Amino acid sequence: MEKRTEISDLGEFGLIDHLTRNFEIYNASTIIGVGDDAAVIDHFGKQTVVTTDLLIEGIHFDLSYTPLKHLGYKSVIVNLSDVYAMNAQPTQITVSIGISNRFSVEALDEFYEGIYAACKKYKVDLVGGDTSSSGKGFIISVTALGEVAPDKFVQRSTAQQGDLICVSGDVGGAFLGLTLLEREKAIYMQSPGVQPDLEGEDYIVGKLLMPEARKDIIAFFEKNNITPTSMQDVSDGLSSEILHITKKSNLGCMIFEEKLPIHEKSRMAAYKFNLDPTACALSGGEDYELIFTLKQEDYEKITLNEDIAVIGYTTAPEEGTRIKTKGGNLYDITAQGWNAFKG
Repeated sequence: MEKRTEISDLGEFGLIDHLTRNFEIYNASTIIGVGDDAAVIDHFGKQTVVTTDLLIEGIHFDLSYTPLKHLGYKSVIVNLSDVYAMNAQPTQITVSIGISNRFSVEALDEFYEGIYAACKKYKVDLVGGDTSSSGKGFIISVTALGEVAPDKFVQRSTAQQGDLICVSGDVGGAFLGLTLLEREKAIYMQSPGVQPDLEGEDYIVGKLLMPEARKDIIAFFEKNNITPTSMQDVSDGLSSEILHITKKSNLGCMIFEEKLPIHEKSRMAAYKFNLDPTACALSGGEDYELIFTLKQEDYEKITLNEDIAVIGYTTAPEEGTRIKTKGGNLYDITAQGWNAFKG
């Protein structure tokens, strides 16, 4: 039987020491990390970006199919993605958790292994946090800090008319991964002896359980002297992110269905579930890709990157926010992108 250490055996400070014992410092801006009353950070004349996310069991994640290590990794990634969406480099995080006594120290070790893996991969320092007991369930709050040269940060509200609308990677996969895991959970709840059927679906499951933040796209911008005119990450669904940018920038847009980047494995999964791949791409959330606008003269530069798709362009606000289907029909984009395609 696996060893189980009760959290009460270590106490709060003992637990924090235990969970953070392996974290290394990667950034010169981290002067004092974990272990004092507060962290000390000096960004050497750069501007500081701050973002925070709250993840609650039963609302943002389901532990019946989410491994704790994956959850720790994803908890960091969702915050780093927001920092990259400002055209900034993440440098530090704090992690606070609320836990019930159903979690052992070993379970939390798994969760922190995921946090450690994300910190190591993205060269980010864990510099603080808190642990508390929770009546039931698992509550996670992560704050990320980043740095950016003055005037280099990119907002949602600064797109210009005639800009290209671009998205990194592919979209809709995480939503399809969630659809698959929820289906398998429902089957399991009815027939606990039935093993989940995830054969060949590792791509969409990975997009949901272990997403990556697009550090590479920000590095590509810097290397090629590209500054997007606006940007944000795709966490709530592509159509709702498009509407954020157009509304904040007081613009309309024209999006082309045939240009939406949908992975072949996502497309096949959508057909299997009798879903429209376009609807999944527009309305599925949690892809953590970057959506951004660019001046048209930067088009030649981005053709170098196969991981960037141009999906449309911004228009005058009175032209509305529209999508042109493969059949040539025009629909209004709604926050729940699939509504436009009914009937």
